[in-house]
Amino acid sequence: MVEVTEEHLDSVWQVRTRSFGMGGDRDEWNKTARSFIVDGRYLGVLDGDELVAAARVWPYEQWWGGRRVPMGGVAGVVVAPEYRGRGVGSLLMRAVLNLCVEKGYPLTALYPATTVLYRHLGYEFAGSRQLYTFEAADLRTLGGRRTAVRKAGRDDADLFLELAAKAHEARRSNGPLIWPRAEVESWLEDESLFAYVAEDGFVVYKWSDGNLAVEELIAGSEETARALWATVGSGASIAKTVEACCPPFDPIHLMVEHEAHRKSWQNRWMLRLVDAPAAFAGRGFPDGVVLEADLRIDDPELPANTGDWRLSVGNGSATLTPAEPSGDALRLGPRGLAALYAGTPLATLRGAGLVSGGAALDAGFDAVFGGPAPYMLDDF
Repeated sequence: MVEVTEEHLDSVWQVRTRSFGMGGDRDEWNKTARSFIVDGRYLGVLDGDELVAAARVWPYEQWWGGRRVPMGGVAGVVVAPEYRGRGVGSLLMRAVLNLCVEKGYPLTALYPATTVLYRHLGYEFAGSRQLYTFEAADLRTLGGRRTAVRKAGRDDADLFLELAAKAHEARRSNGPLIWPRAEVESWLEDESLFAYVAEDGFVVYKWSDGNLAVEELIAGSEETARALWATVGSGASIAKTVEACCPPFDPIHLMVEHEAHRKSWQNRWMLRLVDAPAAFAGRGFPDGVVLEADLRIDDPELPANTGDWRLSVGNGSATLTPAEPSGDALRLGPRGLAALYAGTPLATLRGAGLVSGGAALDAGFDAVFGGPAPYMLDDF
């Protein structure tokens, strides 16, 4: 196992191409790859002098219960075809998990090309990224004329981040990423993107094959949501449809006259807890809900998570502290732990064999971890 360096980039590109047939702008790919090399977030597997697998980790934060939790976003996982099925992928991903520990990410998430490898190492499905296609003419008629909307510029980057934070905190969002300021600035400098801002929201969208596509839309009120969607829909004289990634419970589904097109799709992502106490301490929980429960976690890949724990939830926060063994403990491995953290009902986890014991507190766990279904707006 090695850290990928500049000298390895040609080999990584070749493995990437053979693994997934990916092309694209190689100069741009090299530029992005170097940003991971700088602080050791790109790992590779060597066979002699030959690089045969690689993966990189994004330094993200993610909203959970309306609070920000650091998350290592795993991407670019590639294994040369002739090395598949020989344990190389598992070797690589174990190193990735240890890197996430080293970097201080309580969580790690990824979009899987296959579930077998990742489930074997403790990841489980937590949420989805969903794309919907709306009639542009429907959006144009949504109103919101009393809301002032202006063109946004680079100097609005901090305002965009502030508005997004307010919205996700108020909604107790689960799953969305916190964008780096530099990324928001790049949206606002990109001439192919159109950005508008209101008092409590903003939208970024673009033309896409003769239609329109929303990149990001945040609205803190009904009037602002109507105004921003109508701004996008104002292109209805040319664009017939508008694509947008948004959760299935977004208010837009209740505002538009026609249901989203059937060609809408979802891309599911997986989660894993790297540091269980830190993950629980960082997450938000519903106000007024109290729970005291014993857990028995068995995590063969990350032994620091293994043991008997006491989960205490109150005042919107939680602690996970070492405890004496209990016969009434909820027993679970890393997959069950990830799914529980993401709000999967206990009945579902029991039905899948991912938890056992502690049945008397199922309703309490569901109340504590319940909330908006986890989703992401961004791919990585």
